[in-house]
Amino acid sequence: MDLRGRGALVTGGSGSLGSAISLALADAGCDIAVGYVGNREGADETVRAIEKRGRKAYRVQLDQTDPTAIEPAVERAARELGRLDVLVNNAGWNIGIPFADLDKLTTEIWERIFHTNVRGPFQLARAAASAMRTQGGGRIVNIASVAGVKPTGSSIAYASSKAALIHLTRCLAVALAPVITVNCVAPGLVEGTRMALRIPPEVVDRVRSEAVLQRAADAGDIASPVVTFCRADSVTGQVVVIDGGLHFH
Repeated sequence: MDLRGRGALVTGGSGSLGSAISLALADAGCDIAVGYVGNREGADETVRAIEKRGRKAYRVQLDQTDPTAIEPAVERAARELGRLDVLVNNAGWNIGIPFADLDKLTTEIWERIFHTNVRGPFQLARAAASAMRTQGGGRIVNIASVAGVKPTGSSIAYASSKAALIHLTRCLAVALAPVITVNCVAPGLVEGTRMALRIPPEVVDRVRSEAVLQRAADAGDIASPVVTFCRADSVTGQVVVIDGGLHFH
């Protein structure tokens, strides 16, 4: 798919990873709806950076824990952009709870994580698919985590939600074929992101040392395959893990 002149909605576009994905899609020729929850300043920065690249950009406020907010946000994105060809489900939520501390993982925390990381992307995909079908097709890319393919990550709930998102990717690839492709990028540690900055330095050093490439990824490493998935016509239901070779080591 030629991305020039296409419209893309990137959720979590106010953060460092979402911003990198938005800019990579803008460089490929897309106009961007930048989704955000509360970080309006970060969304504005992403919008300005996109506009400097000569593409149109708009802020779209969206709290995807609220099921009633999703369809109006997608409709607004499609209206502002004039079309909707690409959805990147990048927004997510996590909290650090060691796996062994089961009592700290309350049902409220579990529900918030799954509402944000699984139900929200499903509803977004369903709403976006309606707009995409009217113009003959589209692309959906979900951002999961290496925690979805091995028992690691910030909590059992987070790891389980990302595993669910990976399987949701495959199910949606079947449901939305042949006109809409659905793929997934599953990062490990991404240097420079807010999540990475919350991790103790000794943990970051251990992740780097255990990866076969002896390094973690950066946001550009994640953004690049997102663009590739959006361009590809014959790839769907696939998951690419980007973690420096940690998950199979």
